[in-house]
Amino acid sequence: MICDPMWASTKQDDQANDSLKRTIMVHADITQFTTAEEAPAYRSMPHNEEAEQALLGAMLVNNDVLNRIEDIVEREHFFIPVHGRIYAAVQQIVEKAQIANPITLKAYFDNDEALAEVGGASYLAQLAANAATIINAADYARQIHEHFLRRELIAIGEDMVNDAFEHSVDQATESQIEEVEKQLFDLAESGNHGSEFRSFRDVAVEALGTMEAAFRKEAGMAGTSTGLRDLDDQLGGLHRSDLVILAGRPSMGKTALATNIAFNAAYTNRRTKADDGAVVGFFSLEMSAEQLASRIISEQTNISSDRMRKGELTNDEFNRLAVGSQELYSTPIFIDDSPALSVAQLRTRARRLKRTEKLGLIVVDYLQLLRPAGKSSLEHRVQEVSQITQALKALAKELDVPVLALSQLSRAVEQREDKRPLLSDLRESGSIEQDADAVMFVYRDEYYLERKQPQREAYDREDLYQEKMLKWQSDMEAVHNMAEVIIGKQRHGPTGTVKLLFEPSFTHFDNLADTSHLPEEMG
Repeated sequence: MICDPMWASTKQDDQANDSLKRTIMVHADITQFTTAEEAPAYRSMPHNEEAEQALLGAMLVNNDVLNRIEDIVEREHFFIPVHGRIYAAVQQIVEKAQIANPITLKAYFDNDEALAEVGGASYLAQLAANAATIINAADYARQIHEHFLRRELIAIGEDMVNDAFEHSVDQATESQIEEVEKQLFDLAESGNHGSEFRSFRDVAVEALGTMEAAFRKEAGMAGTSTGLRDLDDQLGGLHRSDLVILAGRPSMGKTALATNIAFNAAYTNRRTKADDGAVVGFFSLEMSAEQLASRIISEQTNISSDRMRKGELTNDEFNRLAVGSQELYSTPIFIDDSPALSVAQLRTRARRLKRTEKLGLIVVDYLQLLRPAGKSSLEHRVQEVSQITQALKALAKELDVPVLALSQLSRAVEQREDKRPLLSDLRESGSIEQDADAVMFVYRDEYYLERKQPQREAYDREDLYQEKMLKWQSDMEAVHNMAEVIIGKQRHGPTGTVKLLFEPSFTHFDNLADTSHLPEEMG
């Protein structure tokens, strides 16, 4: 009988053998020593052959064992290559709703040289005959997986050492560190077997607790407050584990809105320690920390940032600036302005801030400036942005905090008569729309309208020019200092448009006056 090629020695086995040989050469090159005392002690790669045999034997005796350990151990986790192939064969047979035992497996391994070296088909019978109790099967599986992780750590360490010795102009040291970080993170994720099933009752109790908290709050929401009443009404705040995208064309005010939201959340946390406030981690890849701080100070003191920068302040404004700055010092906003930050570095720093400062909100300005983990390629930029958004969503879930990420929009907006953004305008969108729990767009009609001011030389008649000018002035008054936040997607609620007040000299967003409480005009 011809053996199925898939059960023959595989590339994985060859790689495992190469790794083993490399380790032996590194740790025990005994040919250069003349006496036993000079030779270092040989250290074998971490493994437990008896645990592998016990687990396989238990599976052959009772195939139900596979259901208990299949999410813990995989074929490549076995140190002995033939054990991995036996495990894979059992999986395939059980998936076909057949019994996997030494007799049914014999056909798969009749001509397998690797199995012949350990005793042939009789080795399968020996595994079953010496099987330990199936009660300990999960313990064996976890031990096999732990030894696999240790071997992978050794391999990563060896590659790291070799790469460090091979100094290359093409590969910066920082990129080597990032690559190792990515490998370690991936290895850690492979050790995360996921959560077990939870009963609906347990999950419902948690959900009802969140609803009760929202009911008892004055704001009536469960998430972190943006500090903007109408936006909170529409979103219910920024929810934990959500990825929220805030997009807009340049000069629309997306960074200003993000800093407003960040400050409002941090200020609420400092003043009241309420659940609707948060310690904020702000990753500013575009602006320096000093520029960002100046903008926040301008927003909160109502002093023009342009005049602050030029030093054109009155004594009264300078005193107000000094007093206002003192008030802001203890606001829990932590700014990281590292340029060209990779998503792996962002994840590491956010985890550290979560441990040390109880991080409650992450802001990223902006995601197209983030670098993906590993090597970058301009040819696959869409895939890279997709990888970044997936990583940000995973980070939001891991740290259980909302992530507010800013995004650029494509120039397609400028080609339309109505320049209000759409989901299809997300630049290098890839999976941005898919991964995000909410997508918001900042839009200011005033920005586009002021560029349409009628020019006298374009009209041959004065009355026609005056008519156009009056119409333009009327339109400008209607949208003066008005901004729209267009909610294009929201998993937790409706989409729609929220209107806000925008003061460009202070780059400050605020609630619009509630006209329902204003007195009626006299007739």
